[in-house]
Amino acid sequence: MEQSPPLVFSGITPGQFAKLTAKARAAGIDLSGNRGRASKFGVEIEWSYSAETGELTLHCLDTPPFVKPEAVNAKIMALVKASAG
Repeated sequence: MEQSPPLVFSGITPGQFAKLTAKARAAGIDLSGNRGRASKFGVEIEWSYSAETGELTLHCLDTPPFVKPEAVNAKIMALVKASAG
């Protein structure tokens, strides 16, 4: 499946990143550490977080044929927004 462009978020504090990783783990996606890759149900994501700059990059690398990358990105954006609040 096609890749979507990476999503870059600025101003993410370490506390907000911790909330986001906890929510991801609760959903069965193991976001461990500041950088890595994870997959579930054929959706593969890659992330990179810098506590120094507050920048978080999340990239949907692959999806199964029945899931659009845009849908994954929308879910990622909602999770980040909920964690940042």
